[in-house]
Amino acid sequence: MRLTEFTELLHTEFGTARGDALLADHVLPALGRTGARAIEEGVEPREVWRALCADFDVPRSRW
Repeated sequence: MRLTEFTELLHTEFGTARGDALLADHVLPALGRTGARAIEEGVEPREVWRALCADFDVPRSRW
């Protein structure tokens, strides 16, 4: 998954402001850091997306 696709999914699912805040502030237990930090450190956006979806009960059909 490209970062642009990730960002589009994030904003569609959570809204722009909330999605950006979740990415920057929410520590993902599965990754041990925020989504933004994980991406900066080389974690694939798909993994970050799945971790966010799991934490916020997004239906699996949208993962």
